[in-house]
Amino acid sequence: MNHIDKQYELEPNRRLTQIMTALILIILFGWSLSAIQFDELTVNGLTIAKNILLGLVQPDVELLFNFTNGVPYLLIETVAIAFLGTIVGAILAIPLAFLSASNIVPKPVAIIIRLLLVFIRTIPAIVYGLMFIRVTGPGPFAGVLTMSLTSIGMLAKLYVDVIEDLDTSILESMESLGCTMIEKIRFGILPQLSALFLSIIIYRFDMNLRDAAVLGLVGAGGIGAPLIFAMNSYRWEEVGSILIGLVILILIVEYVSNKIRTKLVRG
Repeated sequence: MNHIDKQYELEPNRRLTQIMTALILIILFGWSLSAIQFDELTVNGLTIAKNILLGLVQPDVELLFNFTNGVPYLLIETVAIAFLGTIVGAILAIPLAFLSASNIVPKPVAIIIRLLLVFIRTIPAIVYGLMFIRVTGPGPFAGVLTMSLTSIGMLAKLYVDVIEDLDTSILESMESLGCTMIEKIRFGILPQLSALFLSIIIYRFDMNLRDAAVLGLVGAGGIGAPLIFAMNSYRWEEVGSILIGLVILILIVEYVSNKIRTKLVRG
């Protein structure tokens, strides 16, 4: 027991640090609460919230099951935007990832490419959406371009993390055999990375599906535009139908993507 007591006494006293940290967190929490204006919570706002809930309970059944131009069609369009944007972004992110991996290319080159990827990730998806709408006009094409560009930044970063954790002994063996950089990537790296890359791509598709729904609010295709139109027109039954369809879609994609990622990682 004496030995344990001595070890306990040798432990640094962090009580002051813990108290200071708690005080700082409390101050930051109180300061953050000051930004919330409860005066804006009017009776009209509560009525709208109640109507949205009623719309979920009593949705527009015809719109919910109309496969021509109803919720199913809008959901399919949203999935198509997210899927195509993810595929394009995943392909374009691969060379950028290898160029930003310090164990593959010289460090100065890796730093420059990483700065480019940081810049791409800095801009929110909705800002890209507004920019592309000015170029291509409103519609799904703007959504696909937005999903592609936003996917590049995140996917390349995750690719790099995987690439830099590789066992470089295989690359050294191939280099001793006189293999070129392309051959090392093709035969020494990609076979090891394919499963992890696919898992990352599926994860990004899951995120893009949510972003695609939001991008519709600014006219970049998908289910977001009909949702905001229905809300602005106070058609709460249509709002309920769209939200129900969106929730069901997200749950299905979440379940399937988790199953696939689990099999890829374990396999």
